[in-house]
Amino acid sequence: MQQWSKNFATYLLGLIILTLGISLTIQSQLGASPFDALLVGLYRTFGLSIGSWEIVVGFTIVVANAIAVKQRPELTALLTSFITGIGIDTWLVIQRPWLEMSQLFGQSLVLILGIVLSGIGIAIYLESSFAPNPMDRSMVILTDKTNWSLGRSRAIISVVLVIIALFFHGDVGVGTLLNALTSGIVIQFARPYVQMIQKKLQTASASVRYDTK
Repeated sequence: MQQWSKNFATYLLGLIILTLGISLTIQSQLGASPFDALLVGLYRTFGLSIGSWEIVVGFTIVVANAIAVKQRPELTALLTSFITGIGIDTWLVIQRPWLEMSQLFGQSLVLILGIVLSGIGIAIYLESSFAPNPMDRSMVILTDKTNWSLGRSRAIISVVLVIIALFFHGDVGVGTLLNALTSGIVIQFARPYVQMIQKKLQTASASVRYDTK
């Protein structure tokens, strides 16, 4: 039970930081990630909120994944979409009254900060091994079905998302390309530090338990 609580805390912290990064890339107005660009496009076309579309699209992807592998939908993946959707909307509500960038320099800073925080959030979230991300699951399924590499599957999914986002007037721009090119690098750079901090916390926790005995 204690390990479950730690995994959930890591999972939740990662999603909080990830959604902060996503909201900043949206606020930059220079282009969000391929998936988030689609969410913004659906929001612009049909209304609701960006976070609501995260939940709707996430649910759709979970069902599609289940059909593709002929299994029951992964309910924990729905939890990820639900928390992510709430997180995006919450951060946007907090930021919109004061974070309105009209100058390219300020927009660029917000975009870069958003990409970095998104990568750090994903790195933390991955260490929890708590619940799958619907899009990541789609990438794995496509790889299994086609024998493509994970990188190729991710690239193809990203291209498809950008095309659909453009159709719905999504938030596609230079930030979309920058996000696609650098997010993996940020995650790879951040993961060793996340793992190091996690090990130190585990060691400290074990030491406290030993001292209290």
